[in-house]
Amino acid sequence: MSDSESTAENAGVLPEPAREIAAGYAVSGAALDLGALLWDGICLPDVQIRIPLAMLNRHGLVAGATGTGKTKTLQLIAEQLSAHGVPVFLADIKGDVSGIAAPGTPGERVAERAGQVGQEWRAEGFPCEFYALGGIGPGIPLRATVTSFGPVLLSKVLELNQTQEQSLGLIFHYADSKGLELVDLKDLRAVVAFLVSDTGKAELKGIGGLSTATAGVILRSITAFEQQGAGDFFGEPEFDTAELLRQAPDGRGLVSVLELAAVQDKPQLFSTFLMWLLADLFHDLPEVGDLDRPKLVFFFDEAHLLFDGASKAFLESITRTVRLIRSKGIGIFFVTQTPRDVPAEVLAQLGNRVQHALRAFTPDDAKALRSTVKTFPNSPYDLEELLTRLGIGEAVITVLSENGAPTPVAATRLRAPRSLMGPCPAAELDAAVKGSPLYGSYAQAVDRESAYEKLSAGQEAERRAAEAETAATAAKAAKAARAAEAAEAADRAAVEEAVRGERVRGRAGGGGGAGGKAAEEDASLVEQVVRSGMFRSLARSVGTQLGREISRSLFGTARRRR
Repeated sequence: MSDSESTAENAGVLPEPAREIAAGYAVSGAALDLGALLWDGICLPDVQIRIPLAMLNRHGLVAGATGTGKTKTLQLIAEQLSAHGVPVFLADIKGDVSGIAAPGTPGERVAERAGQVGQEWRAEGFPCEFYALGGIGPGIPLRATVTSFGPVLLSKVLELNQTQEQSLGLIFHYADSKGLELVDLKDLRAVVAFLVSDTGKAELKGIGGLSTATAGVILRSITAFEQQGAGDFFGEPEFDTAELLRQAPDGRGLVSVLELAAVQDKPQLFSTFLMWLLADLFHDLPEVGDLDRPKLVFFFDEAHLLFDGASKAFLESITRTVRLIRSKGIGIFFVTQTPRDVPAEVLAQLGNRVQHALRAFTPDDAKALRSTVKTFPNSPYDLEELLTRLGIGEAVITVLSENGAPTPVAATRLRAPRSLMGPCPAAELDAAVKGSPLYGSYAQAVDRESAYEKLSAGQEAERRAAEAETAATAAKAAKAARAAEAAEAADRAAVEEAVRGERVRGRAGGGGGAGGKAAEEDASLVEQVVRSGMFRSLARSVGTQLGREISRSLFGTARRRR
């Protein structure tokens, strides 16, 4: 369908199916205006397609092929939520959603679309905060600690298998029980390395242990992850997700835009990080039941990236979060290409559907088209044909009515966003970031004492203790060596004294020349004996004992051995 198609000005009385559809979208309370009904090739501006504001926490799906207008639909819904005082969170993967902060640009196409759908269009920007993962890209740095991220989400990011995920859970359990804060990746690496060291191996034996091979895989995954520049996403100050629930001073809801263009080549990371934001909100917010408007609506763009390769535990966590977070006032819209990208357990929780055009160029495309048609209620439209003929900015819609029942399927020409349909100028974006009251709180990373420092301090203390013990052992050995040398010297002195005594006695008893000659021969013989190795060994042994006995008797501290 082209934008030049006729409107309802000359359509006359509505046909019966169109009247039934119109009745299904009659809303008595606050609602978002999505666009005008398309019926039989005609746009009917008097039949407005609306979503009741109170039903936005029943979650939704925006799907369609690339280039069919999904991003502009996000922008349209986010603008109206903000105008109703509802905060919004959305991810800007391509960098073209930041324009929501600036007024749109009037033009012929905008005026034509507004006339077709009965929209009173005016340019308007909306209050925004811009964030960036770890400060990579324009935006207030958004960080999380490894501890709060948890083993299930981190396993998804590190692409670990089920066994490795369970081992990582064991590591987290140990760190929590020992008060070792896992703030950043170096903390996690330090704990893993400790638990496979000789000192740490015994710590996990009682609860299953950690194999060296598994620890090696985890450590290599962490290293590869850091080499991709992802280390900046973990650390402090950790982002307080309550910041997403704020309103602007004029009462409009604050639109929080996470700028992901700089990390769009890391889809596993940013999609899992978005899930952490939701999980953290789920953990912190109280139960509130059904409200007249949600506390926050969260748009999960490129949702298929979240589910690709997800473990069973991860999928169960997502399903549980989506099912239960509604009662805490949070609405979630998944944005992807086909409903098949979303697991059936999650898809069943999505009550509001905006389906843009699908293409059927291949057998797989045709299968996806038929699968998508089966997810809609019965309709007077031939949906299989209609979904391939929708133009840009047109969609098939069914939402939950004010009483919670699905509305009739309605082909809709969507309204034009009031804000800038494109990226915000870089200078304005930078000024908005640095002018934010949150910038001072989150701009600078903080590295406080955590697991790495604590374990390093413990290892340093052990090293010093080992060095002290080694030094003490060396000192003791040196002392023993000195004592042995002293004893040997005493032995030698004792033997020499004994030899001299023998010489004196020989001279006294022998007299003249013959006696003197005999004495000299005896002395020569004694010297030969003394110099012999056998005598020295024997003398050392005997002399040492003698020296000890002499020394001890001199000090009177020991009795002579017998």
